[in-house]
Amino acid sequence: MESQKYVKTAQITNLSAPIAAALLKDKIYQKNMAGVIFFCSPNYNLELLGKSLEKHFDCPVIGCTTAGEIGENYTDNSIVGISFSSKAFKLTPTLIKDVSHVNSETIEKLKSTSNTLSAFKNKVGFLLVDGMSAKEESVINTIYNIFSPLPIIGGSAGDGMRFEKTFVYSEGIFHHNAAVFTVIETLLDFEIFKLQHFSPSDIDFVITQSDPEKRIVYEIDGEPATEYFASLFNIPIDELSTESFTQHPTMLKIGSEWYLRSFTVVNSDGSLYTACAIENGTPLTLGKPEDILQSLEEQISQLKQKFSNIQLTLGCDCLSRKLEITACDLTAKVEEKLNQINLYGFNTYGEQYNSIHVNQTLTGITFGTKRR
Repeated sequence: MESQKYVKTAQITNLSAPIAAALLKDKIYQKNMAGVIFFCSPNYNLELLGKSLEKHFDCPVIGCTTAGEIGENYTDNSIVGISFSSKAFKLTPTLIKDVSHVNSETIEKLKSTSNTLSAFKNKVGFLLVDGMSAKEESVINTIYNIFSPLPIIGGSAGDGMRFEKTFVYSEGIFHHNAAVFTVIETLLDFEIFKLQHFSPSDIDFVITQSDPEKRIVYEIDGEPATEYFASLFNIPIDELSTESFTQHPTMLKIGSEWYLRSFTVVNSDGSLYTACAIENGTPLTLGKPEDILQSLEEQISQLKQKFSNIQLTLGCDCLSRKLEITACDLTAKVEEKLNQINLYGFNTYGEQYNSIHVNQTLTGITFGTKRR
């Protein structure tokens, strides 16, 4: 198995949709494809790109727009594509057309479409969801509860730095306010992971007034949210910024694991916009930053110890991590590290790990052969 390659990958930098689609086909085409997954810049003509991809591939194709693409390079203005051989994979994608009204009945129907017989016993779920929908929590939680114990990772589609409209792709069309959930079956070994470069501090607090549906927090420990953080960071309220919260995200402990919850925008009424829904009474802990490159090196080392051969790592890496990597001039070093585990993916507006929607995290699936 180690000598056989079951995935083909490419990154195309041409922004002409027809040319990019044709070049992608030339690079990743293989006989009897089980499916194609792609991630593309929002700067493409999406209608034209969608039609071009449908023309070139006769297998299931899913994808989304991004806040950056990850392939040979960690960059923008490209399209990254992966093809999967039917000799080792089966991909069963299902489009969820309206994430605003997802319920158990919707997901039960989704599950019934994926319950076909397969020769591959290893199964994992992959979710792509509209990153501006603010519905990731309900989508991933509902899917996980229905499909459990299926392990799942995913990412929220991006729109560069515009934060206007994001799209997922399925059935030949780019869709807004939608999600695509894909059950990936394989004869290869796999492992899912999440990576964050923050650890919990000794500063704890409780959300005392919030609107989870709108992702707004009004009070923390009974104090106006902006006043609380300004005092905590020892800076004037008017100096609170997205950067302040990116450097010190909050953390939520679920079971024995910690998950990141990021505040993003200071609203004019003194409330704070969050990148995840946070309910009243939620206990949070301030995060302490650690070395982002060292944490990546440690994760890659763990994967290389577990796998004798890595064919692909499918990755969803938060936009805020990309901004930090760029600001610290670490792009070349990160590319070198990610290439060691053949990571292809995209920069996201949010990430999913099993039943949880998170921020400032890299979630991924590594496929290959584990050491026996």
